[in-house]
Amino acid sequence: MGKTKVSNSSGSTRRMRPALTPEARENQMVSLAVDLAEEQLRNGTASAQVITHYLKLGSSREKLEKEKIALENELVKAKTEAVASAKDIKEMYDQAMASFRRYSGQEDDGDEY
Repeated sequence: MGKTKVSNSSGSTRRMRPALTPEARENQMVSLAVDLAEEQLRNGTASAQVITHYLKLGSSREKLEKEKIALENELVKAKTEAVASAKDIKEMYDQAMASFRRYSGQEDDGDEY
């Protein structure tokens, strides 16, 4: 199901089963890239870009930016729920007004008697 190890003369390499979706394939590629970057960092052969990338990931600024993005996502969700709730309330209000008109003897435009 997951990864299988295959040994060859130059060392061991990992062989992954083919991804079933483009998203899974992307995740595999990201995993391989992170593994390679880790290996390069351990061996001391990492480029300046790789080192800078991982230094930025560990910075307090990056953590604050991630927290800000998470809070912005929550805000968008709350706004979406508020809009949906307002729509539901308007529909209930319209139904109540139509009922009041019927109870008072007025005909509703949408109903046929």
